Amino acid sequence: MQDSLRERWDGVRERMSTACAKAGRAESEVLLLAVTKVFPATIIEEAYALGMREFGENYVQEFERKRPLLPELPGARFHLIGHLQSNKAKKAGELFNVVQTVDGPKLARRLDELGKPMEVMVEVKLSDEESKHGCDPAELSAVVEAIRGCANLKLTGLMTIPPWDEDGAKSRPYFARLRELAAAHGLAGLSMGMSNDLEVAIQEGSTIVRVGTALFGRRQKA
Repeated sequence: MQDSLRERWDGVRERMSTACAKAGRAESEVLLLAVTKVFPATIIEEAYALGMREFGENYVQEFERKRPLLPELPGARFHLIGHLQSNKAKKAGELFNVVQTVDGPKLARRLDELGKPMEVMVEVKLSDEESKHGCDPAELSAVVEAIRGCANLKLTGLMTIPPWDEDGAKSRPYFARLRELAAAHGLAGLSMGMSNDLEVAIQEGSTIVRVGTALFGRRQKA
């Protein structure tokens, strides 16, 4: 019998709690971001009813379809964690509270021009995979400087997606590198770690783990 969402949520929180204890960190230092991409609006409602408040979506157009189906959810915040093209910045600004995937000055300016206070993170590409997005580490200083010059944007940290591997330990070098880059730029936030490697991410200083599969099961596109 398939576990209920509450049971899976309890399981994820237990994993996070154990990882924090082993790393000597307070549980309050790590935010659980529930990734609801490719799941219906009803899943967000169910998760909200259980107590989840932070939700991640990968695609502007997908969430644009889902958002009108959601009732008012006081305290809920929505994070864009997928690649954002500059021409979709306006729509993203209307739909999301946080954009974790700013990867260049142009996109930062587009978001700033909306005139809406918004939290952002810089996505850094640390792998050679062509499918991955983000700014090159060598360009990070310029992106950080551009965002800090935007009146409406609040830069909270860095985000990355390492190559997927069943062995979560293989993500460690990428997480350690992101932590070093964040420290070098005076940034505290680190969005890193997913269902398969959240323990390693927490050990390496993650402040946001993005969990989908461990909460909602395997995604099945229609």
